[in-house]
Amino acid sequence: MSVRDNYLTIRENIENACARARRSVSDVTLVGVTKFIAEDAIAEAIDCGLTDVGENRVQEWQRKRDFFAQRGVGMHLIGQLQTNKVKYIADAGIKLIQSVDRLALAEELERQCLLHDCTQDVLIEVNIGDEAQKGGVERDELPDLLLKISAMSHIRVKGLMCIPPAVGAEDARRYFVRMRRLYEDTAALALPNVHMQALSMGMSGDYTVAIEEGATMVRVGTAMFGARI
Repeated sequence: MSVRDNYLTIRENIENACARARRSVSDVTLVGVTKFIAEDAIAEAIDCGLTDVGENRVQEWQRKRDFFAQRGVGMHLIGQLQTNKVKYIADAGIKLIQSVDRLALAEELERQCLLHDCTQDVLIEVNIGDEAQKGGVERDELPDLLLKISAMSHIRVKGLMCIPPAVGAEDARRYFVRMRRLYEDTAALALPNVHMQALSMGMSGDYTVAIEEGATMVRVGTAMFGARI
């Protein structure tokens, strides 16, 4: 299967999932995960209509930054972000940092954005499966983290992100349901500078289930580009 064929299949699957959930397909953003993917393969997906790409590592994003900018796609950082890497991405045209999960990271991002006189949109990553080996803020700590970030003038919280435990798609459904409820509860807090506009959940193996349960953004790599070498 070519990247084009894979992309068209994913788009069809998204449309079908939206139909089952009685949602508009325009409510769901597809982010192509381009970790370790060559530019010619990424370009094939962009030519088919891919508008957003996600990189896991700052170093790889830096290598592809000019290519992404030239192709006019929205750039997302979706991997765990170390505080010492923030200085390389402030004022760099990143559409969304999806993995803000602790106060120290938010504070460094605020500091660097202040230095560059810019504002950065972010998602708060939640450890929805309570897994010790994964990043993400614990659910009961989310309100306090959001309250502190809401006072920062150079960060805008646009929603939440999660990576559920590595289980089958149907078994992941309960985590997506839990995440949607958390998203709705967070919106009800009506904190300043916190706007629940994006719920990023679902990857290659479970993105259709995630959409059925309320995802507004899915991150798909392997199903689009094939297994990474």
